[in-house]
Amino acid sequence: MGEGENKPSPTHRLDVLGFYCPVPVAKTRTALKKLETGSILEVLADDPETLHDMPLLLGRTQHRLIDIIQESGEIRFVIQVSA
Repeated sequence: MGEGENKPSPTHRLDVLGFYCPVPVAKTRTALKKLETGSILEVLADDPETLHDMPLLLGRTQHRLIDIIQESGEIRFVIQVSA
C-alpha cells in the first residue's frame, strides 16, 4: 500500500521475536485458525527467513497479506483473516 492509503489497524498481535524457522510460521498458522474472519493479525518477527516463509504460508490459504513492514531489524506482517 502506498502512503496515504488507509490501512486497517491490527485487532490481534503475535510476537515471535527471537524465534527462528519453523516457529514463527507454525505459531502464525495456529493463531490464524483461532481468529474470526475479518480480524487483522500483526505478526512481529526478526528471522529474515520469514520474509520468504510467511508469504508461502499465506499463499496456501485464503488469508490476505496486507502489508510487510521492515524496520530496525524487525519485520511486521499484517494479515487479514479469511474463512
